[in-house]
Amino acid sequence: MAFIPHPDRRPVLIAGASSGIGAATAEYLADAGYPVALAARRVDKCHEIAEKITANGGEAVAVPLDVTDEQSVVDCVAKAQAALGPIEIAVSGAGDLAIGLSYETSSDEFASQVNIHLVGAHRIYRAVVPDMIERGRGDFVFIGSDVALHPRPWSSAYVAAKSGIDGLVATVQLELEGTGVRASIIRPGQTITGMGMNLDQKSTDAMLNDWIRHGLARHGNFLAPEHLAQGIGAIVAMPRGAHMRVVEIEAEGALTKKGTDA
Repeated sequence: MAFIPHPDRRPVLIAGASSGIGAATAEYLADAGYPVALAARRVDKCHEIAEKITANGGEAVAVPLDVTDEQSVVDCVAKAQAALGPIEIAVSGAGDLAIGLSYETSSDEFASQVNIHLVGAHRIYRAVVPDMIERGRGDFVFIGSDVALHPRPWSSAYVAAKSGIDGLVATVQLELEGTGVRASIIRPGQTITGMGMNLDQKSTDAMLNDWIRHGLARHGNFLAPEHLAQGIGAIVAMPRGAHMRVVEIEAEGALTKKGTDA
């Protein structure tokens, strides 16, 4: 049976679009011709980005979203579809970062991180994928993290949640096989985003020193959100019949010598 080609119009819902990777992805996909719904708790920031996109000739709307609230997720999807049409692509990247040593992190703090990063992603998945299955096509991109492969101290809850995303994606890929819906995970390395910028300096210094001690900070280069946006763009643009299941993007290390044609 032949695969249903991608339609000319592929509306995108981006969770966590108020800054960082989500915002960069919204702008990148809009520039490529995708209608985009920017969703986040900071809907005012989403409105600013949506206005910038429309001013540049793209199509975008902003919708409020709290991934920890199931009704908010349901309402967000309904509003996005009312404005743009059926969601063909969803990108789940909402989250924040709380750090601390595992034995000093309260169970409530731990559960909060898991609720945002893991359960929140499942809420969005559950809200959009059944309709994709009914249509026989669709892309759902989970933003994971390389901490699932290389855990870092001071972020046990975040590591647990992102490791859970890996397990969730591996499972849903099996369940979606033959439905026409593709689930993918993109694992960023260290990236400059707004996430974690509210951390206190003392804890941040202690965390980074522990990363160095365990060999988890090979160099000081960071990815830009735009690098991840390009990766997500490549995933969803893949023609039907092929599936980019896992994409890992890491910052390139600093050059140790000048090129010969400098």
